[in-house]
Amino acid sequence: MRPEIVEFLIELLQRDLLPAVPSQGSVGASGDLAQFAHLALPVIGEGHLLVDGKQVPSAEVLSDAGIEPLTLEPKEGLSLLNGTEGMLARGCLAVDRARRLADAADAACALSVEALLASTVPLDPRIHALRPHPGQVHSAETMAGLLEGSEIVASHRDDMTHAVQDAYSLRCAPQVHGAVRDSIDHAATVFGRELGAVVDNPIVFPDDGDVISGGNFHGQPLAIALDLLAIAVTELGSISERRTDRILDPQHSSGLTPFLAHQPGVESGYMLAQYTAASLVAESRILAHPASIDSIPTSGSQEDHVSMGWGAARKLDGILDNIARVLAIELICAAEGTEQRAPLSPAAGTAAVLSAVRSEVAPLDGDRSFSGDIEAMALLISDGGLDHIVHSEE
Repeated sequence: MRPEIVEFLIELLQRDLLPAVPSQGSVGASGDLAQFAHLALPVIGEGHLLVDGKQVPSAEVLSDAGIEPLTLEPKEGLSLLNGTEGMLARGCLAVDRARRLADAADAACALSVEALLASTVPLDPRIHALRPHPGQVHSAETMAGLLEGSEIVASHRDDMTHAVQDAYSLRCAPQVHGAVRDSIDHAATVFGRELGAVVDNPIVFPDDGDVISGGNFHGQPLAIALDLLAIAVTELGSISERRTDRILDPQHSSGLTPFLAHQPGVESGYMLAQYTAASLVAESRILAHPASIDSIPTSGSQEDHVSMGWGAARKLDGILDNIARVLAIELICAAEGTEQRAPLSPAAGTAAVLSAVRSEVAPLDGDRSFSGDIEAMALLISDGGLDHIVHSEE
């Protein structure tokens, strides 16, 4: 491919003229052909570009901008269409989003530990040294750091009437969050290799003078990694929703008001927020069904096994959105529960998390609509608003 084609695409980016690309239509083998075709059409003056969010014929936009379309030379059309870069790009973005969710899950759990008067003993580094999965060690260290110096935790540390063992959603959080972190790291490793790979076909070896057909365009390595991310992130939401339920259930909340309502029986508190979390987790479990195990033959059965990697990436986007909201709900409820423990003070780390929550969501002072609160917290998580708090504990 000539440098002129790359320069043409860069110029479109610099002018914020983005090709209109459909979200569906790829089977993830021979690359994401439908998407790349739409991405490449403006290069030859066809297809559509997005202008102020609207699709406008490329020929019209390029003419107004004084940009001349190009005429493709041998193999350039194939080079623009062949490859895995579509699902790869979505995977790279998903890894970044998933890591922020893992950080938010550690922060939310730490705050829930205080809200529920749970123990920090399961965070003892000696436990995790005996099962040294990197993600597990990381999450345990992060939560322990956030909870260091907590008056709330100290208040019941020597209470012989207190539960010896907390529920799994609290006691096993480092193991679950850690498994998610390790899965994210594995996916990142796969995507990192792919970023440096040649996935064209046929491949030209100029030093040898050979042109060899192969299968590097097949998306299976990425498809499996994308499905793994979907399963892992769904688990973050699954365990988070269980902690939220414990905070709201007076049978399990160690003295918090039912559903955190100020006037239980008259007000609903955060009861319906848990309904929302349960719904989002249920939907995510359906979306987490792997796409990479599916295959429908194409091209007259010449392409008789395909990866469905693009579909895996599409489903993952929905899961990431859902779980950001599930974690937002836990953070909101845990903040309210921790404040009910006054005059005992949270740790410095969890106090910073609590402050971040309160920067977006006001304390509960009666029944109100929570949809705006959930969206604001989910946006804070997705934008990395908790990153500096969590990373300061590493």
